[in-house]
Amino acid sequence: MAPMTFPERSEPAIDAAERPMLEGWLDYHRETLVMKCEGLTDAQLREASVPPSTLTLMGLVRHLAEVERFWFRVILAGEELPDLYSTKEDPDGDFAVSRTTTWARTESVWRAETAAARGCAASFGLDDLSQGVGSAGKPFSLRWIYTHMIEEYARHNGHADLVRERVDGATGD
Repeated sequence: MAPMTFPERSEPAIDAAERPMLEGWLDYHRETLVMKCEGLTDAQLREASVPPSTLTLMGLVRHLAEVERFWFRVILAGEELPDLYSTKEDPDGDFAVSRTTTWARTESVWRAETAAARGCAASFGLDDLSQGVGSAGKPFSLRWIYTHMIEEYARHNGHADLVRERVDGATGD
């Protein structure tokens, strides 16, 4: 298996204050996901991991765009927005990709949602509570949302490692 060569990515500072530390780790994991997709064709990015699973790298990026939208814009900022890809009929539509799903569009939507997430978070303090509430009817602190998002990306980056290795044999950080 060939090791993957990644461009430089900013390591989170080891001596940062809490907020820059959380933001640094989240950005690190965001860029890690995109790096797992680098150098692949649209067809490879749509390639499923191991049948019967339909998990793909492009599906992971679509899913995380939807997760960014949900936690930062809908929950934190209280915006009323539709899901990007999922529907009541297809709650996992964010993971679904077709032959017409492109990396250019997928990455563009993901980058727009991460930029919007950063914008929403900028107007909240770590202890501030979200405008929206979760299924238990309670709001979340921005600190909790950052921590959850780091966990979400870290888990899915593990999936991305396995899918990438399945697609072209590349392994890496």
